[in-house]
Amino acid sequence: MNLQEVTELIESIRANLAKVIVGKKDGVDLLLTALLANGHVLLEDVPGTGKTLLAKALARSLDCSFKRIQFTPDLLPSDLSGINYYNQKSGEFQFRPGPVFANLLLADEINRATPRTQSALLESMEERQITIDGVTHGLEAPFLVIATQNPIDNQGTFPLPEAQLDRFLMRITSGYPSFEEGIHILQRFRQNNPLDDMVAVANGRDIQEAQRFAASVSISDDLLAYIIRITEATRKSTAVKLGASPRASGALLRSAQSYALLQGRAYVTPDDIKAVAVAVLAHRILLQHGLKSREDQGAAIVLQVLREVEVPAEPSTLLRGGRGI
Repeated sequence: MNLQEVTELIESIRANLAKVIVGKKDGVDLLLTALLANGHVLLEDVPGTGKTLLAKALARSLDCSFKRIQFTPDLLPSDLSGINYYNQKSGEFQFRPGPVFANLLLADEINRATPRTQSALLESMEERQITIDGVTHGLEAPFLVIATQNPIDNQGTFPLPEAQLDRFLMRITSGYPSFEEGIHILQRFRQNNPLDDMVAVANGRDIQEAQRFAASVSISDDLLAYIIRITEATRKSTAVKLGASPRASGALLRSAQSYALLQGRAYVTPDDIKAVAVAVLAHRILLQHGLKSREDQGAAIVLQVLREVEVPAEPSTLLRGGRGI
C-alpha cells in the first residue's frame, strides 16, 4: 500500500462510520488511530452515549471476525479464553475457543468482572496469544480489544488495575452530543437502526497493510526527544505518584505516527503528538493518594505538561520526506 491507498482506505472506513455515528469526530479519529497503531482501546463514558454502538459500527465496517461479551461479576476466565472439554464420541479432549479468538473483541462494561477474569485478557492484549492448560494458542491478526466502562458507576464494579490499564493504547471519552447532534441522532434512528444496513469496506489484510505503513511514517529525532521529554515531565509532577512509563513513550510514538497518517501525511508533526497525548497518557498516570479521580486530574496533568514542554521546530528535511525511524 502507498500513502494514497491508505488514505482512501481510512476515508472509506470513516465515511462508513458516519452513516451511524453522529458527531464524535475526535473520538472516531482516535479509534481509527488506535486501529492503525495496532493498539487496544478503552471507551469510557456515561451510559447511553454510544460506546457500544461505536464499537459495533467499526466491526460492521471491517470484514473480520467480531465477538462481544458482557462482563459480569460471575464471568469466569474460561468464559473468555475457552475450555478443553471431553468429547464422548471421539473419546478425547477437544479445545473449544472462547470469544477472545476474534479479530475484534468488544468487552462491554469490563470493570464489572472480577480482577481474576480481567487478568485473563492480559496475555492476549500484550502478546496476541493465550495459554490454556499449558498450551499456547496464537491469535489471528489483526487483533483489537475495545473495552467499555462507566466512569461514574462504582456499585458492583472492580476498578481496572494499573497493569490492565497499561495494556490499552488509548482511553477515549467523547461526552454528550451537542444540541444539533442530538436532533440528528433522533432523526437518524427514529425509523430504523442504520447499523443494520452497514456493509464492510475493508478486510483484515487491508488493515494489516495499513498498520505496516503506519509504522513506517517518518519522525525526526527532535520529535522523538519531544516524546521522551513529555513522558518524563509526567513523572516530575508533585501530584503524580507514578508517571508515564517507557511503554507509554512507545505508545505515544505509534499513536502519533498513525494520527499523522489519518491526516494524509507520511511524517509526524508536533501537533500530531499533542492531539493524541491525553488519550495515550492520562489513564497511565497514578495520582497521589487523596487527589481527584484519575480521569479528570490525569488529563489536566498531561495538558499542563504539553503547555510547559518546549515544542521543537519542524526541520525542513522532514517536511520534504526525511528519513524514518
